[in-house]
Amino acid sequence: MNEINVMNGQGIVVKKMKLPDQFKEEVRVDLIKRAVLAYVSENRQAYGANPEAGFRHSVRLSRRRRKYKTAYKKGISRTPRKTMNRRGSQFQWVGAFAPNTVGGRRAHPYKAEKNWEEKINNKENSKAIRSAIAATIHADIVSKRGHVVPKNYPFVLSSDVEKIHKLKDVKIIFEKIGLNEELERCAEKKIRSGKAALRGRKNKKKIGPLVVVSDEKSGLIKAARNIEGVDVVTIANLNAKLLAPGTHAGRLTIYTDSALDKLEKEKLYL
Repeated sequence: MNEINVMNGQGIVVKKMKLPDQFKEEVRVDLIKRAVLAYVSENRQAYGANPEAGFRHSVRLSRRRRKYKTAYKKGISRTPRKTMNRRGSQFQWVGAFAPNTVGGRRAHPYKAEKNWEEKINNKENSKAIRSAIAATIHADIVSKRGHVVPKNYPFVLSSDVEKIHKLKDVKIIFEKIGLNEELERCAEKKIRSGKAALRGRKNKKKIGPLVVVSDEKSGLIKAARNIEGVDVVTIANLNAKLLAPGTHAGRLTIYTDSALDKLEKEKLYL
């Protein structure tokens, strides 16, 4: 596909435009997956046990015959123990410190200093983004991802759409270009069972269309942010995660013609 239809806010084709060279890239599923995982790993929060956890007990216990507080001839194992009480030379002990005791340290705890970040070369990352961009114009790949694809897909919106500042106007435009069923699909929420509700992820939300604009001053960025499943991003801030959420390429993506012009003129991701 060398040319693509440009539609206005009423869903009427006003012209055709040539696609930039970035859309000619081969769809590399393996490379896209690597780029998404590398991007996600950068934001992964470190976690681990307290370095002092399990080490706070006084567990000095001698095995020598004539030592005070000795366990010699007691017929007990060599597990470290802390003293609970004593009567003369008789002691009551409770196992502590060792991994096999209650309240003891873990044998191999998670360590907060571990680095979870995955590396990817800059050229590989750019190639993965180009590959994910190319996948967005193939209707069969987009439909396999679960999106409700309009009949006239793929298409580009005219730059006049970027001047919109009201949510109701954005919804009207999405309805005109055939995204009504897709937005209804994204509005459905699935309630997870189990402990997910306790951990801040009770509702499972679906990912919908991605709108790519040319500039951060575009009113569309704020106007569409309250629509479920819809993301709006500038062409310069595209990444593999937005184009292929969950490492699955082929997100339903709507570009503006000014965004594609900027993509070609500035030779982004080449």
